[in-house]
Amino acid sequence: MPAKPLSDETLHLIDAVRSALQDCSDVQEMRMFGCHVFMVNGKLCLGVEGDEVLVRLLPATHAEVAETPGVRPLSSRGLMDGYFYISPTAYATREQWQHWIDAALTYNPLAKASPKKVRKTSATAAQPTLPGQRTVKARGSDAAHHSSAAAPARKHSVFDDDDVL
Repeated sequence: MPAKPLSDETLHLIDAVRSALQDCSDVQEMRMFGCHVFMVNGKLCLGVEGDEVLVRLLPATHAEVAETPGVRPLSSRGLMDGYFYISPTAYATREQWQHWIDAALTYNPLAKASPKKVRKTSATAAQPTLPGQRTVKARGSDAAHHSSAAAPARKHSVFDDDDVL
């Protein structure tokens, strides 16, 4: 079954996170936890699901952060300490937005990376991607990031305190 198309609101939010990470050198984008995530230096850092931003923060601050209005833990069972969904009310201003981006980027160097899976080499490894499979593109240069140069840049804002162009 093909993936459900993303709403314009979600695409704008993904663009906003992408812009916030433009100065990071090792950023990869992929689908995980049912959302569009941004891996920084091989570790999950931020993500977008609907109108919410997924952030990965220091697990020791989980209880404190969970009390913040507009914030909910990724897992209600306590299995994912440090992972939170941030609702639009909690990132409505540029100051709030920058707080969450900075907090996730500050924790990223301390976060543990998932161990790399060792793939078996076989004759099937040279086959093209199958339907439903996704490929991950590393973002190293502006040319690689802007692969569709003909597409116009979208003007948007995810903040209540900005005038939308």
